[in-house]
Amino acid sequence: MIKLVVILNMRVYLLFVLLICMSQISLAQRKDIDTSKILQLSGVVVSEHDLNPMPYITVYDRSIGRGVIADYYGYFSMVSFPGDTLYFSYYGYKTSTYIVPDTLKENRYSIIHMLQQDTINLPEVTVYPWPSREDFARFFVEMKPYDDAVRRAQRELSGESLAFVAARLDADASLASGLVMNQRYTKLYTNGQLPVNNLLNPYSWAKLIRDWKEGKLKRE
Repeated sequence: MIKLVVILNMRVYLLFVLLICMSQISLAQRKDIDTSKILQLSGVVVSEHDLNPMPYITVYDRSIGRGVIADYYGYFSMVSFPGDTLYFSYYGYKTSTYIVPDTLKENRYSIIHMLQQDTINLPEVTVYPWPSREDFARFFVEMKPYDDAVRRAQRELSGESLAFVAARLDADASLASGLVMNQRYTKLYTNGQLPVNNLLNPYSWAKLIRDWKEGKLKRE
């Protein structure tokens, strides 16, 4: 336990020393800049296409080695120096730069920066109708090459096939609402009387006899 505490303390100490060294290096790189000219740079990043704010843009000042991330509305604020070069990067857009003017007299400066969309060429992808080689082999073996398109369409659109598919599909919102409305209308129509029985409907019997004479009830 004591050894673990000692190791953790050493790591914290080394991290603290590393941070101090990095700060000294950053200050050494800025010896040519008057610290009295430090300024607060703020701005909004928008898209050049539609001028909409771009959220979470990365803004990096390479001169001092520091950066910030814009908020949801594309707004950012950071400390910078006159003459520094800022890099704006965002996925799907071209990385652009902005040089802070060295003729500023105020210690605050605001900008509106636009990014241009970039075209990313994705690698070519071949789409197959089968998820694996085994499925392709099984389909190839079971394939019926002499079955023409008309017979296949008739078989797929037959009453048995449609009923088989419909029995395994959940009712969508429009179908469910239609059934509920039909039941409600039927209840309102037959309110105070016996429900309608289609077996006693002469129009339904006449239509059935007419379809039977015309051969519409024959199974193909």
